[in-house]
Amino acid sequence: MSQKTLRGAVLGYPINHSLSPLLHKKAFDLLGITGEYSAIEVKSGELQDFISKRGNDFDYFSLTMPLKEEAIDLKIDIEIDALGKRIQSLNTLIRRDNAWSATSTDGSGFIKSLSNAGYSKFDKVLVLGAGGTARAVAGALDEIATAVDVMRRSVRRSSAIAACFEKIECNFLDWDDLADLSGYDLVINTTPSGAADLVAENLPQKVRGLLFDVLYKPWPTLLARRWSDAGGETVSGLELLLYQGIDQLNLVTNLDVNSIDKDLRRALSKATV
Repeated sequence: MSQKTLRGAVLGYPINHSLSPLLHKKAFDLLGITGEYSAIEVKSGELQDFISKRGNDFDYFSLTMPLKEEAIDLKIDIEIDALGKRIQSLNTLIRRDNAWSATSTDGSGFIKSLSNAGYSKFDKVLVLGAGGTARAVAGALDEIATAVDVMRRSVRRSSAIAACFEKIECNFLDWDDLADLSGYDLVINTTPSGAADLVAENLPQKVRGLLFDVLYKPWPTLLARRWSDAGGETVSGLELLLYQGIDQLNLVTNLDVNSIDKDLRRALSKATV
């Protein structure tokens, strides 16, 4: 893999909405990298076949829903780091010398997004959802939260997300559209678009905490809009996209991608207006 010539892609489904191509292409331009980065539709159950047939044509992949958990079971020559094994979620695949390495930058991107917004510690946190992104968030919350509730839509993922925590024993709640979110100082929505709309419609008149919604297009989501109307602050998933992408590019290029964060944020912001 050359530091000045790269070929990457974001894989997932649906994928047309993704701003990852914009982010990575802009980074290539700013860093003087000649390369290509595209969005490729890969549905659930198709990742293994795609990597087997087309993987050698690329230097790295970004993974989005629904492939972050599926990637753990890839039957290829791959080294998954300790974090990826613990949270059982991957968003980054890198090919060097015909061998693959894998990790997740969602958690570090999440922490940097909060830090940029001026937040570092929380007492009571609620995570909406228990999928691949929720696992990465859970692994990161282990360092910055005192207590964490996870409101799940399915019990089958409970053991996997519980294993993401090393210091905290999370508490599970069954999904409830009427749940009172006013007692949390951080609520993170990791569910797909529309899944939390009824929760949004039933928000109390007043909330005091921060909402971090991992969605970014369209923005604001219904939940973010209702949260703001109730007096709470919000952080968009655009911040997560930015910082997880920067961390990903730092791994791929070994260049100082952090130095171009303002330019990348500006490009992403223009794309969502």
